[in-house]
Amino acid sequence: MTILKWALIFLVVSIIAGIFGFTGISAASADIARILFYVFVVIFVVLLILGFTIFRA
Repeated sequence: MTILKWALIFLVVSIIAGIFGFTGISAASADIARILFYVFVVIFVVLLILGFTIFRA
């Protein structure tokens, strides 16, 4: 859950930076949040598939 927590932190930073007009920082932190979220989803799906197939005994 740490990756998801960092993605949410970067999302909040992006929103706050966007509100205050720092569009460059906002875009960069939104990109980081998006990448971290996609990494989290990939890891989750891989572990879910492993749980349903390989580790089913």
